[in-house]
Amino acid sequence: MEKQSAHAHSRLTTGGLLIALGIIYGDIGTSPLYVMKAIILSGGSVVNMDLVYGGVSCVFWTLTLQTTVKYVLLTLQADNNGEGGIFSLYTLVRKKARWLIVPAVIGGSALLADGIITPPISVSSAIEGLRIINPGIPTVPIVLAILTVLFVAQSFGTQIVGKAFGPIMFVWFAMLAILGMHSIFLHPEVLQAANPAYAYRLLVEYPQGFWLLGAVFLCTTGAEALYSDLGHCGRDNIRVSWLFVKLCLLLNYFGQAAWLTQHTGESLSDKVNPFYGVMPGWFLPIGIAIATLAAIIASQALITGSFTLIGEAIRLNLWPKVRLRYPTNVKGQLFVPSVNWLLWAGCVAVVLYFRESENMEAAYGLAITVTMLATTVLMAYYLHLRKVSKILIGLFVGVYMAIELSFLVANLIKFPHGGWVSVAIGAALITVMYVMLQAFYIKRRLTEEVRLDKYVEGLKELSEDESVPKYSTHLVFMTGADRKNYIESKIIYSIFQKRPKRADIYWFLHVYTTDEPYTMDYTVHHIVPNDVIRVDFRLGFRVEQRINLYFRKVVENLVENGEVDITSRYESLSRQNVIGDFRFVVLEKYMSVENDLPWKENLVMKAYYILKDFIASEDKWFGLDTSSVKIEKVPLLINPVQDVELTRIG
Repeated sequence: MEKQSAHAHSRLTTGGLLIALGIIYGDIGTSPLYVMKAIILSGGSVVNMDLVYGGVSCVFWTLTLQTTVKYVLLTLQADNNGEGGIFSLYTLVRKKARWLIVPAVIGGSALLADGIITPPISVSSAIEGLRIINPGIPTVPIVLAILTVLFVAQSFGTQIVGKAFGPIMFVWFAMLAILGMHSIFLHPEVLQAANPAYAYRLLVEYPQGFWLLGAVFLCTTGAEALYSDLGHCGRDNIRVSWLFVKLCLLLNYFGQAAWLTQHTGESLSDKVNPFYGVMPGWFLPIGIAIATLAAIIASQALITGSFTLIGEAIRLNLWPKVRLRYPTNVKGQLFVPSVNWLLWAGCVAVVLYFRESENMEAAYGLAITVTMLATTVLMAYYLHLRKVSKILIGLFVGVYMAIELSFLVANLIKFPHGGWVSVAIGAALITVMYVMLQAFYIKRRLTEEVRLDKYVEGLKELSEDESVPKYSTHLVFMTGADRKNYIESKIIYSIFQKRPKRADIYWFLHVYTTDEPYTMDYTVHHIVPNDVIRVDFRLGFRVEQRINLYFRKVVENLVENGEVDITSRYESLSRQNVIGDFRFVVLEKYMSVENDLPWKENLVMKAYYILKDFIASEDKWFGLDTSSVKIEKVPLLINPVQDVELTRIG
């Protein structure tokens, strides 16, 4: 039953479609609130036919080429056993080209930065719409309260959130379509704007036309989050629901354009929004209420996408090992408490700094263009590995590099007006990922491993040496050594020197994280039967680290097969078949003062240990029972000081 429910979300179902509407399309689905208004204001504020037809034509082809073709049709194909996102895409290509970690880190950081901007601008835009009814309404406290409730709701899981938001978003998209069709009937000629010639003339012939792409781009900012949320809903549910979503969006965009054509020559002030212009007067309060709810939901896609990104970044050694939670038994549902509250804090800071959505628009969109460019690079290499024709790959790269570079250049004018905020956040995230990755390489490069068979006789003798007080019946060490016959020298030091640890059975556990998301395998190596045993777990990168539970299951299986005897070896207890105690030892490394590292590596390691102070200890990461865990601090001697000159004077 559990396995069935774990995969149910990925099948094409009515429930899956509803969840997809609730958690994926918030960002891209609420873009009609501000895109056409932004295009007209960026084009000089005065409504004219070239600007209206050209603007809606650009929106039509952006949604078609960028969102539909690149992401829904092509990029969703690049799934890692049902998981999506830029880090998942990198996982599929890294074995052949590790240098692609560069665009992956840049793109992932930019997407996370955008996740801090999206909720404030979406919620602020919604609440500010209420000013049509009550001009004096205080928006900032309401926005902060709504954001807090939204982030608290994440702990219940995206399945619960999706089911709650899905019906609201269905009503929202239906409203978009109905209002759009009603307006189009009044001016059906606007449908001619589907001709790309109108978009071409706007960008090439209209004064400052190219720079309007910065406003046009707002219609597709949620496309990257759509790919990141693949694991939450499944490819089929996303593709089918997108047909409905895109139709509703286009009907509303063309409806707004039809309304604008009836106001040619007029100045569109920032107080007049064509989105509300298409609404009949009697429907305005209802429309504002629905728009408010939908805009609040708009932040959901980036939040859930951020959880997915962080989970994959941890596996790639790009992020500290923070605690992950799986609120439901549905495959793909992930919640990262620390990131959830980090995003909340960032959103609160953005709201308090910018205060108005109009000010936030300058910071919005710039970062996500970088992510889209990075995805294009990674996707091109993925197509190469899939043996796709070089001509088709060249066409893909040429088309999307041209489109996305154009969007990037057009968005650069936002940098001094607030775009620097998203760039600064992205740069900070890149720094964290760089530190984590470089620290991993530095530690791995010079961590000493020794052959375990050299110490087997010593372990047997220590186990039988009654002059040494018994430390535990079963002594369990976590080891990072990949090879089954090797072990870190620090573990040998802990057993024999730091404090001789006598035990009846020595267990060595190793956890290998696979590129597949849900692998749960293990192998057992009886190095010395019933004395020295190594267990290697192969866990998928989306599997929760619960080593205490998994190890207990392994031991139960070994006992059932008669491979190990876990009863106490004390004579009095053995006669009563008392099970011996288990004790875990986790070695926590710290930087030794004896290190003499190059300044760059020294800086990286200092930053790494500062980051470690803010995260859970390794026993909590592995999910060990704290009542039976001993944490030992051991010095990490990466590069000892050489040629110490001391002079004896007495």
